[in-house]
Amino acid sequence: MRSLAQCLPLPFLALVGTETKTYAAWPVWSDSTTKEISFQRMPKKAATKLWHRARDFDRKTRTPGHHGGKVGHAALQVLHCLIFDFLNYSTGQLDPSQAAIARKANVCERTVRNALARLKELGILNWVRRCAESWRDGKFCLEQETNAYAILPDSQWRGYTPPPEAPAPMSGTWGDHPPLPSVLAQAAAERKAGGDVRTAIGILDSDPTDKLAAALASLGRTMQTVNPQ
Repeated sequence: MRSLAQCLPLPFLALVGTETKTYAAWPVWSDSTTKEISFQRMPKKAATKLWHRARDFDRKTRTPGHHGGKVGHAALQVLHCLIFDFLNYSTGQLDPSQAAIARKANVCERTVRNALARLKELGILNWVRRCAESWRDGKFCLEQETNAYAILPDSQWRGYTPPPEAPAPMSGTWGDHPPLPSVLAQAAAERKAGGDVRTAIGILDSDPTDKLAAALASLGRTMQTVNPQ
């Protein structure tokens, strides 16, 4: 009588030995890193500018008869949450869990995952998966941590052309500070307008680099001593 093993075909026997075998020692993503992440500082003004650019991106790519553009409402909502609820403007740290994002954005975690994938596809967002080393019951193991996110500059967004920066105002136009007259001209105008001598002397003293003004101020003080007004 043949055994059960002898009755089974060889291909099946090959599968029996590998059917339940796994090579995943710990339940973490294979591309997770244990290295420390260095976040890049992003001031609130710069982050807010990127948020408005993302809305502009979505608005410019909207097609008639559809809600929103390439970015989409859900992705914009998640990006707004990341920038204004979780981003540390001083350090650039941005590492919330998907559950925390879902609570703040008032959406489900599946919507968050889809929105994050959309933002990454467009080059607006990127992240690094992280895990931590630990010991449990005397055994070494890895535990998954939250992702470290980075909001990328708009020059890297796929399908978006940033608007040109506004040029600086031309000299003498609105918004430009006109050059002040010299201290000599200011002192002369003060005296011409009937101002006090001491005020004119103070104006001459206001620029220590002007030797002529300093000499006239000294002369004025001497005259004040001889013939006070």
